[in-house]
Amino acid sequence: MFTGIITDIGHVQTLMRGGKPIDAASPGQGESDTRIILETSYDPKSIDLGASIACAGVCLTVVDKGAASKDQAGGWFAVDVSDETLRCTNLGDWRPGTPVNLERSLRVGDEMGGHIVSGHVDGVGVILEIIERAGSREFVIGLPDDLAPYVARKGSLAINGTSLTVNAVGDLPDATASVNLIPHSLEETTFGRAVQGDRVNLEIDLLARYLARLMEQRT
Repeated sequence: MFTGIITDIGHVQTLMRGGKPIDAASPGQGESDTRIILETSYDPKSIDLGASIACAGVCLTVVDKGAASKDQAGGWFAVDVSDETLRCTNLGDWRPGTPVNLERSLRVGDEMGGHIVSGHVDGVGVILEIIERAGSREFVIGLPDDLAPYVARKGSLAINGTSLTVNAVGDLPDATASVNLIPHSLEETTFGRAVQGDRVNLEIDLLARYLARLMEQRT
């Protein structure tokens, strides 16, 4: 479990499939899983093999790790990503150098600064518009039709792993959600580098998911 509070911006260092470097993380055709190595400021000594780290909102398992070179702080960790995950998230857009929001899993006693995030992406949206708002930026996100009913004004939505409050929603067809990021959030997440047309991972609020399931059982 996570909170949607980003604690590091990592970068894709290397993409590999079948032990060979590749240029993009797009799904293969019956090939092996894709291994992605991410640079991070996290101390590799503090990362356990098998630990869960949310990468752009996707819960991934650490399968290898190491320290950075002597003149650099932090280190790197590796994750294996299935073709199904590449198809269902924006990880298929990753290239070497892509910045990635990172969050380590929640521990008992940690401050709950955002909202409960599972790291299980529900769908992919698109940044339709970015509007400057006196230092802050408003992002208008195009929502998949099947997720739109579960996004509510003043509710929570995890976008690329970041816990955000929905300022406004636009109904179907062409449903949208608008969120606002202050300068601090822009600096501490990849949203400061986001551009119109970027695809983003979306995770709806767990409460909305369970409420929808309850309503299904009543009909």
